[in-house]
Amino acid sequence: MSKKHPIISVTGSSGAGTTTVKTTFDQIFRREGITAVSIEGDAFHRFDRQAMKDELTRRQAAGDQTFSHFSFDANELEKLEDIFRVYGETGSGETRHYVHDDREAERWGAAPGTFTPWAPFEEGSDLLFYEGLHGAVANDTVNLAKLADLKIGVVPVINLEWIQKIHRDKASRGYSTEAVTDTILRRMHAYVHCICPQFTQTDINFQRVPVVDTSNPFVARWIPTPDESLVVIRFRNPRGIDFPYLAQMIDGSWMTRANSIVIPGPKTDLAMQLILTPMILRLIDDAKRA
Repeated sequence: MSKKHPIISVTGSSGAGTTTVKTTFDQIFRREGITAVSIEGDAFHRFDRQAMKDELTRRQAAGDQTFSHFSFDANELEKLEDIFRVYGETGSGETRHYVHDDREAERWGAAPGTFTPWAPFEEGSDLLFYEGLHGAVANDTVNLAKLADLKIGVVPVINLEWIQKIHRDKASRGYSTEAVTDTILRRMHAYVHCICPQFTQTDINFQRVPVVDTSNPFVARWIPTPDESLVVIRFRNPRGIDFPYLAQMIDGSWMTRANSIVIPGPKTDLAMQLILTPMILRLIDDAKRA
């Protein structure tokens, strides 16, 4: 970690709500006048769309039914670690973009399913912000967790995550329920071994829990709304967290453990603003003093 050039990583699987968290961070950065360089986990996929299909076919023919974008070896984690390290030391680095669809193709000038060229960060940033699948990986090859100064986990309970993925992939990609189910099953090994362990490395986890029946996510007609959800916020180190203040400011919240508070789903943005703003400002103050 580098006090002079802080790094914030937000880690969560696809559909977990990391985009909503990024919006909250963007609001904080704009309000507090903080200049952030943002990088996306998709930029560090090892394969473009066609190459990933070819690799999946090759792996499955060889008997590997568990390979997915969740897998460590489907991503350039050594490259990501190097960017974290270089930014922490110098405040510089580079990134690229993965182009998902025609709208992004028009914006970035590259075909859907491909990457833009690597390009250097803009100079003069206050911090680096990562949002993706692998921002807190710590394994035998890389240790991203030790390089990030503030690590946020965003993870719904698994049935809710499946419901969100099924509905998103059917609506935006035209997949059948059966096709999405096959993808979920293929990802489970990597979800258990690559994604879940990161949430013990994070400093704060936001876990959304539905309070309606999600017992069979494969036939659910709609995604539970924030009004039909609670969010469990867990702090790895609760020292310095003013829980009475949070409970007073967030109506309907209560503590369940010495390091955990539960809030109503619609209060998530408010809770993030209250919790994360002073942490971010502390990182910036430390950087200025360094």
